[in-house]
Amino acid sequence: MLFLSPKEIKTLYPLSAKGASFVAQSRETIQNILSGKDPRIAIIAGPCSIHDMESALLYASQLKKLSDSVKETCFLVMRVYIEKPRTVTGWKGFLYDPHLDESNAIDQGISLSRKLLLALAELEVPVATEFLNPIGASYIDDLISWGFIGARTTSSQIHRELASYLPIPIGFKNNTDGNVEQAINGVITARMPHTFLHTNAEGKVGVAESEGNPHTHIVLRGGEKSGNYDRESISQAIDALQSLAVSSRILVDCAHGNCQKNHGKQRDVFLSVLEQIQQGNSHLMGMMLESYLYAGHQLLSENPSSLIPGVSITDPCVDWSETEELVSLADELMSSRVIKLTHN
Repeated sequence: MLFLSPKEIKTLYPLSAKGASFVAQSRETIQNILSGKDPRIAIIAGPCSIHDMESALLYASQLKKLSDSVKETCFLVMRVYIEKPRTVTGWKGFLYDPHLDESNAIDQGISLSRKLLLALAELEVPVATEFLNPIGASYIDDLISWGFIGARTTSSQIHRELASYLPIPIGFKNNTDGNVEQAINGVITARMPHTFLHTNAEGKVGVAESEGNPHTHIVLRGGEKSGNYDRESISQAIDALQSLAVSSRILVDCAHGNCQKNHGKQRDVFLSVLEQIQQGNSHLMGMMLESYLYAGHQLLSENPSSLIPGVSITDPCVDWSETEELVSLADELMSSRVIKLTHN
């Protein structure tokens, strides 16, 4: 089945001048946090995956209000993952199966995903997502403020080339086994220029030439057997970066291997990283939370209409109440740190 090219989809669902300006400003802010020019911490929060536009927009509106209240100390970005990598099989995400019924209406998934991202841009909620299929990236790249290459693709040459091409800050996650070296290699590779095969705006395959992306960094997300957010693990990651002369601040993913898929332990990871930042570890720039309106997760059944709105259908998430509490605590602690530094 053939459907519209990225250019045609973008023409059909255009980004307004206001939205484009907001995305550009958000990217610049993230770049400044990456470089240390902006002293705020970054907090990416949102569901493990998007499957319900209405719940996603409700979450976004609450995140926007919270963001405005902590903007002096924290920069909040919404996690909007519309593609889901699978270890074996399973639901591949909103972009691939938006109706949750294995109809695989990818053409509709692309349109609906773009509509959602456009709405978030108009709400002035910056978006973070994982780029899984390089072809899919061409349909939404103008709407993303912060991109990620996941644990299963961080060593993929194709994804490293894509990261070198996109005008977006990009984080490389460590492998699922906890290997950080491949993420660092991804950062290095994506900073270099590349010539590679790419699908252009017209949907035709051609040769793309990238200049390299200087705004790349690593993400510590833990491994299958243990986390890597503790002081020793972070120190080891810093040493590995410095040994290769790689300048990269670190984002810590509070979910996945760092909480061993127990969403209740995300709090421990968040607080540990926050404490390390407060105590002066300038290599740490923030955290990512898997968070939704309600805690836990639910199984995707044969009857999608029976799903509870605002509950994840992939990995379990912390609820909005805990998200708000953790972000508010970060604001409080970072405020006292700023005051202390000012007085000194």
